[in-house]
Amino acid sequence: MNKLTIIGNLTRDPEMRTTTTGVNVCTFTVAVNRRGRRDEQSSQPEADFFRVTAWRQLGEVCSKYLAKGRKVCVVGAVSVHTFTGQDGVTRASLEVTADDVEFVSSRNDVEGSGAGSYSAAPAPSVPAEPAAGFTAVETDELPF
Repeated sequence: MNKLTIIGNLTRDPEMRTTTTGVNVCTFTVAVNRRGRRDEQSSQPEADFFRVTAWRQLGEVCSKYLAKGRKVCVVGAVSVHTFTGQDGVTRASLEVTADDVEFVSSRNDVEGSGAGSYSAAPAPSVPAEPAAGFTAVETDELPF
């Protein structure tokens, strides 16, 4: 089984493209901080960078609601691609094909931190009527 779960911040705004066959694909990069390790020069946490690809409707949603600085949880298959840089050094890129993307930070988290702006329309609202088979519960009735 090849399944990876990462939680991190977008390093830039997502890019949306459409393939020649009309399929939407969204790509973005997620920086994942390493716990307890800091870069000696900048004293910033060391990070790993993952390129994420989200296809079809998931890609459309990511393109619409994500922006630089937003915190996300991505679940999907990981692959490693090697390439030779302009300096002749062979490098590796970790790429995740997203099965699921969960938006961890709220719009206010990003705007308040100055990490990036969120300019997309608000997320769709939850219907006021409970779905079939569910009973509406007042929050005052909850024991916690």
